[in-house]
Amino acid sequence: MTDRMLGEPLTRRDFTLAAAMAILSGVAISVSGCGGSNSSGSPASPSPASSAPAGSDKTGAISSNHGHSAVIASAQLGASGGITLNIQGTSSHPHTVALTGADLSAIANSQRVAKESSNDASHSHTVTFN
Repeated sequence: MTDRMLGEPLTRRDFTLAAAMAILSGVAISVSGCGGSNSSGSPASPSPASSAPAGSDKTGAISSNHGHSAVIASAQLGASGGITLNIQGTSSHPHTVALTGADLSAIANSQRVAKESSNDASHSHTVTFN
């Protein structure tokens, strides 16, 4: 997407491009901090979901993040069959997270749910919603 190096702050241009791509693909995005590229370490603390208004999108914290973004749109929270969430964000490679209908119900009720992402580019991430 851009020639931005890991650790560099997200520019307005990068954010606008990511937002436009997300809108065109039907995916919600959020801006989160970046970390190293390995998969070790504990997940960052997500913003408390309980402080968000009812019916709002839910953002997950991603361990060892380097540009990924995990956001469940409020409209997706009622998917009884579950969803597969693409968390590529501004990273150069994709990951997905499989969430069951029970997971989505728990997340909608501000309960903590942690899931391992797919293993892509020789690593995975733990995505935590609460």
